[in-house]
Amino acid sequence: MTNCVFAQQKDSIASKTELDEVVISDSKFALAKEKSGKIITKITSEDLKMKEGQSVAAILNSVAGVEINGSQSAAGKNLGYYIRGGKSNQVLILIDGIPVTDASGISFEYDLRLLPAEQVESIEIMKGASSTLYGTGAATGLINIRLKKAGKKAIQGSGYWNLGTYNTASTSKTNPQDYNQGFSVNGNINKVNYFASLNSTETTGMSQIAEPNENIKYEADRFSRINYLGKIGYKPTNKLNLDFFGNYDKINNDYDGGFDNTGANDVIQNHSKSEQFRFGFLPKYKYNRGEFVLNSSFNKMVRSYDELDSYSGTVGLSQYESRSVNVDAYNKYEIAKSLFLVAGAQYQFHDMNSATPYGGVAKGNAKFNMIDPYVTGVYTSGFGLNVNAGARWNIHSEYGNQVVYNLNPSYDFKAFPLKVLASYSTAFVTPSLYQLYSPYGNTALTPEKNTTAEAGFETNFLDKKVRFSAVGFYREQTDFIGFSSAYKYINIEGTNKAKGVETEITLALSQKLKWISNYTFTQVDKALDRLISKHKVNSSLDYQIFTRTTFNVNYQYVDGRNDAFFDGNTFGTQNVVLGSYQLVNASLNYELIKNRLSLFGAATNLLNEEFFENVGYNTLGRNFKLGLNIKL
Repeated sequence: MTNCVFAQQKDSIASKTELDEVVISDSKFALAKEKSGKIITKITSEDLKMKEGQSVAAILNSVAGVEINGSQSAAGKNLGYYIRGGKSNQVLILIDGIPVTDASGISFEYDLRLLPAEQVESIEIMKGASSTLYGTGAATGLINIRLKKAGKKAIQGSGYWNLGTYNTASTSKTNPQDYNQGFSVNGNINKVNYFASLNSTETTGMSQIAEPNENIKYEADRFSRINYLGKIGYKPTNKLNLDFFGNYDKINNDYDGGFDNTGANDVIQNHSKSEQFRFGFLPKYKYNRGEFVLNSSFNKMVRSYDELDSYSGTVGLSQYESRSVNVDAYNKYEIAKSLFLVAGAQYQFHDMNSATPYGGVAKGNAKFNMIDPYVTGVYTSGFGLNVNAGARWNIHSEYGNQVVYNLNPSYDFKAFPLKVLASYSTAFVTPSLYQLYSPYGNTALTPEKNTTAEAGFETNFLDKKVRFSAVGFYREQTDFIGFSSAYKYINIEGTNKAKGVETEITLALSQKLKWISNYTFTQVDKALDRLISKHKVNSSLDYQIFTRTTFNVNYQYVDGRNDAFFDGNTFGTQNVVLGSYQLVNASLNYELIKNRLSLFGAATNLLNEEFFENVGYNTLGRNFKLGLNIKL
């Protein structure tokens, strides 16, 4: 029932465009968009409503410069995050301002499959190196996710229910095999606010692994997810907020064996389970010239894999467990009307253990901590000049110290609507616990270092009804962490480069019509060129047919990419080129009772395009979904 907790709607699609004027990610505090030196993409609650029935990964996949590999595959397929030619470990994900990671994973990245889109209120995507404000992992981009929160009434609730087909391009089952449902209750009583929700997802009918030929049929792989989220806040004074949260998320997932080309590994159904436990305390205090914020959280992840060993023919159990503590305390102080300073310190602790048939990591043997003091100054003049500059000192318990900095000037011309911007930023990526301490680990690893330069502009016409932006970027990375022929993680010598251009245009010429399109060009060195598309296009049209009826259609083109195929019979690896593909999706939303009851229908991959995101894995064909949303 979380799908319907939206802000009060305006009467037209065009008017909603003008509401997106405040961003948070580039200063950690609310900042007018024209004062920001970054072109930040914001996905609002209204944008999410137009994408009902889609996963968080699929929604992010339409953003310029962002590729979420696996978002068009089976629900249980693991995801890869690629921003500006960077890999998953170079993309940092925040939930309500708190970094989230899986400390037992090879690359430390967070699993977005754990998060249902129905819990999300908005998303900001900031591209480029952001380690000055956010620390390790924010080398190529930052995804800042805000979850839904309490409304203003004493008690209110909402619920949703939807079902859909679950086909590949070669199947045409009409019976529903994709179910999503949930509800929430929330409210605000005197000085206390609360929010609680339950979400569940169940899919079946599709194998993760693609059958190598029509004579081999793999069993369907079930994906099941359940999410519990609770928030409570207390506001004893107008200046002080005390917020608490807790959530539990669980995924149960079946999957087939590796690329054995025969289907033999499908005789025994492999099974995985992921559980996440998170809770935290987020106090905030405002005073005359500033604001103090403390974001603190504890996160525990448990993953297990019960799978067939292709070598011995027996079933083995692998289990991974990790714990993470994050405390980020920072203060905004307004030195003058046009100048404020953000100063803070972040503490992180991570540990992990694992047990597998091939060896593991003993409890207590794999852990590290980081303490990062940082400072950022933001200057916003009345004549158009804006400057964001800062530095961070990372003190790591294992590899020593690391200093990063950024300089981000921009100029907003007052005589005509044009903002030009530039930035130079450095970033670092910490070796993961797995890379340091696993049987393949190397405690001599040093962090990967990144430098990024970008320049661009943003302009608008016709009273902001037409917006256009373009940004070019250039990134160098050194000490890249790779895997050697001796089965050990190592720092690879040399410098790898990535460069590209991102453009976006938004048109809202009438009160009922909005069109957004973006194009991304990305070019990387050969060492980085896996699953990176050189050209990508997204185009989306929103049309308000009647007062209570809206229609959306979107188009996506993804260029060919390089991949590698591992043959389970010969144990050899073959480089392959995946073909380009085009997707067309559409949705229709109708309010039966305004702000109370709505219906939606969605169709994905209308052309039934047959394509691959990863070699050997199935992708979604033409599918349909129907849903009902209720708000009380």
